[in-house]
Amino acid sequence: MNKRKSTSGFWGRYGASYFLLGWWLILFLVFTVIPIIAAVILSFTNFDMVNMPKFVGISNYVTLLLDDEIFIKSLSNTLFYAVVTGPLGYIMSFVVAWMISETGRTVRSVLTLIFYAPSLAGNVYMIWMYIFSGDSYGILNSVLMRLGLITAPLQWLTDPAYNSYVVIIVVLWMSMGAGFLSFVAGFQQLNKELFEAGAIDGIRNRWQELWHITLPQMVPQLLIGAVLTISSSFAIGAQNAQLTGNPSTDYSTHTLLLHMSDYGYARFEMGYASTIAVVLFAIMVTTWAVINRALRSMSND
Repeated sequence: MNKRKSTSGFWGRYGASYFLLGWWLILFLVFTVIPIIAAVILSFTNFDMVNMPKFVGISNYVTLLLDDEIFIKSLSNTLFYAVVTGPLGYIMSFVVAWMISETGRTVRSVLTLIFYAPSLAGNVYMIWMYIFSGDSYGILNSVLMRLGLITAPLQWLTDPAYNSYVVIIVVLWMSMGAGFLSFVAGFQQLNKELFEAGAIDGIRNRWQELWHITLPQMVPQLLIGAVLTISSSFAIGAQNAQLTGNPSTDYSTHTLLLHMSDYGYARFEMGYASTIAVVLFAIMVTTWAVINRALRSMSND
């Protein structure tokens, strides 16, 4: 009797919370956990989406690492974009959010919308393609030729010497996403009393205040921003395809995401595409684990 009563009391108190959380868990399982498990299983098979998957062991991984030159090129490009756009986008989002937090409520709302808008924009690539057009009518080429800096139009989107940097510029321009919003929200929840205590304890400038008071309070937001930044920086691909074509000249902007899409959607080699997906996922998880440990150690200090 007591056990039944205690169980009834538990569900009466927490039932609504578990009910609401349950829907999220179901969606998380269906659209995240199960696809990851399926990708890992399919990575050990030869599957063309017509015949039943055929187990091939680690053959896909051997081919990927030893025989696929485009994979090595894609991996190199992906790591390059992640190393450049990830930290830069993360720092830029934090600094802009920090500056916006110093303004009034109305100005802060307007500036947040302005900086966040590019991440919501749809087909913005047409604008950038016009700016970096490879003929004399392209905005950048036109300006440079009028200034006498160049004598002939440069092929910004097709020349491997330039197109990667164009992609980086566009990605950084669109990097003020959900992570940026989490930083803006985090700055509004800081404990003001700690800043007063810090001033009494010897904090003398804004940089000391940022390092010793602001950052430790914003570890949750920093972690959220890190997750979103890692996901977006390693998932660069759509921008490249829109700007520089798919495939790009000499695969100069080809990434793992595009390589996976090539085998999955164009060649229907789902087993091999799953192998690429698993490798990309492993790199992302490893990077996230390192950053997570670094941020938590900063919080503990």
